Amino acid sequence: MITVFSILWLLIIIGNLIIRFTNKFFPLPEAVVKNGGDIKSVRGGTLAAIVAAVDIITGGEGKVEKIEKENN
Repeated sequence: MITVFSILWLLIIIGNLIIRFTNKFFPLPEAVVKNGGDIKSVRGGTLAAIVAAVDIITGGEGKVEKIEKENN
């Protein structure tokens, strides 16, 4: 029984060391947030509908960066 606990303890220690090593030497890149122009002036439901439509049409490859009102 002690053998099982010691192996599990070693597994936890080694796992934590691997995670710390990875986070120290291979950190994730910082997320860059771009100013979305006039997106703040669009209502939440409208913005969600536009983002969902772009996502469906482009198959998840498109991104809404700026929304402008068209003047006719």
